Amino acid sequence: MSAPNGLISVTDALSKIEAHRPSRETETVALEAALGRQLSAPIIAQRTHPPEAMSAMDGYAVRLEDVREANARLLIIGEAPAGSPFERDLRAGEAVRIFTGSVIPNGADHVVIQENVIREDAHIIVSDAYQSSSHIRPAGIDFKQGDLLIPAEERLRPVHLSVIAASNHASISAYRQLNVGLISNGDELRPPGSKLGPGEIINSNPYTLAALIREWGGNPVHLGIAGDCIEDIFMRIDSNPEIEVFVPVGGASVGDHDHMQSAFGARGFATVFSKIAVRPGKPTWFSKSEDSVVLGLPGNPASALVCAHLFLAPLMGVSWSERLTVGKLTTAISENGPREHFVRSRATLGADGTISIAPYRNQDSSLLHPFLSCNALLKREPGASALAEGAQAEVLLIGAL
Repeated sequence: MSAPNGLISVTDALSKIEAHRPSRETETVALEAALGRQLSAPIIAQRTHPPEAMSAMDGYAVRLEDVREANARLLIIGEAPAGSPFERDLRAGEAVRIFTGSVIPNGADHVVIQENVIREDAHIIVSDAYQSSSHIRPAGIDFKQGDLLIPAEERLRPVHLSVIAASNHASISAYRQLNVGLISNGDELRPPGSKLGPGEIINSNPYTLAALIREWGGNPVHLGIAGDCIEDIFMRIDSNPEIEVFVPVGGASVGDHDHMQSAFGARGFATVFSKIAVRPGKPTWFSKSEDSVVLGLPGNPASALVCAHLFLAPLMGVSWSERLTVGKLTTAISENGPREHFVRSRATLGADGTISIAPYRNQDSSLLHPFLSCNALLKREPGASALAEGAQAEVLLIGAL
């Protein structure tokens, strides 16, 4: 179904955003600063892990052949603390004291845990009989030198950092962080902690938006609150020449005090699109200049956050494809109108692996409180038919299941 007259479809908006994404150079980033960064090159293991056969327990390295019968008596010929391998080969009737993480001596193929031996001076008596090797981690059981560990384009999570470190990388190659300038707009806006006068409200949008920008690998820059005059907006635009993506919030409607699009136009930004057939977020707009782009978000809090997930995330390289999934509705929903609708919902992963989707009843675009539990946006195509409870539906995940 085509978008209503004068509006661009969500699909077309995403295509245009993708076409005008700022180019991203690559840079070397120390591992300590790599969290959340997007890899521009894959991580290839520079070493085998573990590099040699290692003990998984504290005990004694022995030959399995020597402990096939209970009460075997073995001579202790030394010990091998972690980091100090035992240098001589193990021979028949011998044992080496060993610890978790110690290299298995040559000739040994079994570890007897210390609880199962009785030590008598320079000997041990092994209480049990063994028929198979135990408590040895083979070399390369985790990964081998040359293995592909993390592909390019992956956005690094905390667990990635341990893998990168273990593979002997002290740094990564990542896309340079985009500088994203946040501009709030409205004479009525005041910072948190203010004593509010009649008609004044707290400027809440930038705080979540800045956190999301960091999560998506960008560098948020607060450019302040612009009043409802074009000169004040000019001042915010001109204040930082390093900004590559401007994200003004508010001032995009058709009222007498909405100057944001015209201000950017006067500063050389050409309009790519000015409205989207989407709910919430119809006033979302996009413009470009030679060096930067601007994605204008609606001022209503829910609209701003939803459209950030829909359009700002892809602008920063976080595609929908890695966040789309399918689940079953916990309640029936009515047919959809002419605009594509993204319904704030709660997605839950069941014990059987299926995803349940519970849409929230109140979808008012001013509500922030539902986002405390909202982790999914139920995707409804323009003109979509009503769906019964239990029907399958597509959702865009915006949080953990």
